[in-house]
Amino acid sequence: MGLDFNYRHLYYFWVVAKEGGMARAAERLDMAVQTISAQVRELERSLGVTLLKPAGRGVVLTEAGNIAMQRADAIFQLGELLAPAVRDADTSIEVRLKVGVADSVPKLVVWRLMQPAIDGPNLRLLFHVDEFDDLLADLALHRLDVVLADRAAPPNRNLRLYSHPLASSPISWWALPSWAEQARQDFPTSLATIPVLLPTAHSALRTRLDHWFERHAIRPKIAGEFEDSALLMSFGASGMGVFPAPDLVHDELRTSYGVQRLGVCAGVEEHFFAIATEKKVTHPLVERLLPAASRSG
Repeated sequence: MGLDFNYRHLYYFWVVAKEGGMARAAERLDMAVQTISAQVRELERSLGVTLLKPAGRGVVLTEAGNIAMQRADAIFQLGELLAPAVRDADTSIEVRLKVGVADSVPKLVVWRLMQPAIDGPNLRLLFHVDEFDDLLADLALHRLDVVLADRAAPPNRNLRLYSHPLASSPISWWALPSWAEQARQDFPTSLATIPVLLPTAHSALRTRLDHWFERHAIRPKIAGEFEDSALLMSFGASGMGVFPAPDLVHDELRTSYGVQRLGVCAGVEEHFFAIATEKKVTHPLVERLLPAASRSG
């Protein structure tokens, strides 16, 4: 292709081929037929091949013309996308946030905690649910921007991680109406006689619940233990037994799971943290997650 190749000439050829004739192309472009014909001949001259040949009252593509038409189709289809793509790039910058979620954190709580960060355009979120220690390792290797957990990161000289308190919530006991009526009788002693679902020991909440049972001299009738909080709530909502959950999401529990609150687990709270690799958070979306008092920490 010579240096005198002209994309405007290619465009005129493309329109002629689309319309099937010089006259129809001239009408579409609001130009003289002679001008269109001259531009196409100039393209053929610069390429050194014949692209069109007469056929009745119109024209058809030669073999070389078919190849040129395929390339022209690709060029001008891309050209049609150029303007909106440039406008979008100029007015919108995608912001990505890679979030690790400890499997012990209730997923309804995650939605609540993330609200300040997701209220904005051009957002792309990536969530990864895993065990707490594995998430901290990924965070230290910068595979994640932040980890949401039910405990602070433990001190570790090799991992420079900072825990930022997000929220805390009292814990209550929940169940379907069929269990709720029975459980309310002589609550909380009733938890020794009806099925109870609990998080496993890897959850920070489990230790607090065990102490609560000890204080009330209750030996719970444990029907299931779950590492994943979403599974715990799902099995509770299916009627397998009563289960603990944070009051922070009481509306969502009622509407999403159809369960009722039996009573408060007095003195037991669940705490939630955003763990990052920086003491002073710089990621704009992570910063939005933090209460105002924590942003300048």
